[in-house]
Amino acid sequence: MQHIVVDEGGAGQRLDNFLIKVLKGAPKTLVYRIIRSGEVRVNKGRAAADTKLALGDNIRVPPLRLAEKDEAKAAAVPAREFPVLFEDDYLLAINKPAGVAVHGGSGVSFGVIEQLRRARPQAKFLELVHRLDKETSGILLIAKKRSALVTLQDFFRHRQAHKTYAALVIGDWPDRKKVIDVALHKFLTAEGERRVKAVKGDDDEGRRSITLVKVVQRFEGFSLLDVTIKTGRTHQIRVHLSHEGHAIVGDDKYGDFTLNKALARGAGDQAIPGVDRRKLNDGRFERMFLHARYLRLPHPHTGEDIVLEAPLPPECNTLLSALSAVSSHAQ
Repeated sequence: MQHIVVDEGGAGQRLDNFLIKVLKGAPKTLVYRIIRSGEVRVNKGRAAADTKLALGDNIRVPPLRLAEKDEAKAAAVPAREFPVLFEDDYLLAINKPAGVAVHGGSGVSFGVIEQLRRARPQAKFLELVHRLDKETSGILLIAKKRSALVTLQDFFRHRQAHKTYAALVIGDWPDRKKVIDVALHKFLTAEGERRVKAVKGDDDEGRRSITLVKVVQRFEGFSLLDVTIKTGRTHQIRVHLSHEGHAIVGDDKYGDFTLNKALARGAGDQAIPGVDRRKLNDGRFERMFLHARYLRLPHPHTGEDIVLEAPLPPECNTLLSALSAVSSHAQ
């Protein structure tokens, strides 16, 4: 028999959700069964699955024989820290690298949050505030208290979090195009993959989506943009920019697949005429050029503005330097 005392991380949660998270490897069916049977006691009394927990509540849980494979799966998650941009008792902001999912699921065994929990076993509470695509790098927020999580998610929901992304797109982005107000519809392909497409505003399945675009620098055949999103739809930036005819470099879902393959295999001089492949890390650019570089929002406890900035990764700077050289030569 084990006794669990509810700390700040569990206060306010439903009993079922709390136990599903705390009892690692326990199937949901087992959790609900022991609650219904009365084997789980809260402060010595029976409790329902939807019982709201309070700080200091004592939960008695019967002995459980958890599947060995689940325990082995949890043990297989490697401990990993990520570059820290900001940290205090309420909030952790990291600079997520491209190619790392934010959480496990959909064929991904583990992500940033699982690796952080493994690296910080003493942490009582670590939860994602928002998400970034696996292929996107940059600022990612993790709450260290449940109260901070709820407050921060409210900031995102009510557009008090101001996010700006750096995106390198193909072609010469027109100066007049500063606002993209195009509805988006999320769907699954025949293979079960998640995709998004632009639809007309009167489409019943479309959701209004707004993106602001500013040109930062022009290159021969490319444009570096600052992109600010007013709505947080799945793949919003990627689909909006592609819909306008200027796909993001390296985007494997909505981009120029021929260009992407050429850059990935090291044929930069063929994909971008004039680029010296030796200036592109042996000629290879193997990621999507989308980076969450700036975030401003109130602190969840003090309410004072926090301004976070994540520098461009080295591989992105290397590509921009190569493009600058080509553009200078062209002039």
